[in-house]
Amino acid sequence: MGSAKKSSAARTARIEEMRRAEQARERRNRILVVAASVVVVAGLVAGGVVLVRSQSDDGGSSAADDAKSAGKFVTDADGVRAWKGTLGREHVTRSVDYPVTPPVGGDHNPVWMNCDGDVYEDEINATNAVHSLEHGAVWVTYNGDAPKADVEALAAKVEKTPYTLMSPVGGQKDPIVLTAWGHQRTVTGAADPAVDAFLEKFVQGQQTPEPGAACTGGLSK
Repeated sequence: MGSAKKSSAARTARIEEMRRAEQARERRNRILVVAASVVVVAGLVAGGVVLVRSQSDDGGSSAADDAKSAGKFVTDADGVRAWKGTLGREHVTRSVDYPVTPPVGGDHNPVWMNCDGDVYEDEINATNAVHSLEHGAVWVTYNGDAPKADVEALAAKVEKTPYTLMSPVGGQKDPIVLTAWGHQRTVTGAADPAVDAFLEKFVQGQQTPEPGAACTGGLSK
């Protein structure tokens, strides 16, 4: 019990440290924006180039090319599958054809799903959830074969854990899956020790592309 409390306190302290770092980064960005405003003409030109590229990248209604997320899983000794390969990180407004379900990363929607212990009863858009993974969240998912008691117990755990979210994913193969950016594993149920181990390692873990980024202020359904 004492060890669990220390682990929880350490995770909370790590999250707060990441949040402070993100706030400091935002302050630096505001300073840079003010400085950049001096060169208005150059900014307008650069903005025009970015706009053209964005329109070219996001045009059409077909799914985004999954070549930017090429690779394969390699299972570590602890049972966690690590993605070995590339994971795109571009913002796109169309659907993305991810190579695995649930996805472990890749191009994603500009808006994230709220992941401050948020539990969703219905399926959510994978491209929004992937953005949450980029912020260091762990996504707990389940299909129709997951026992109701396990779903309820996992929901209670998620609700008490910042930088997590939970939702059903009908297309996944295993009843219960835990996903972080570039990492994934199945668990046997809510009581599986691997659940706490995964949360401890990957909530705002070293794999996080944008540590300290917000898990609130995004989509809530």
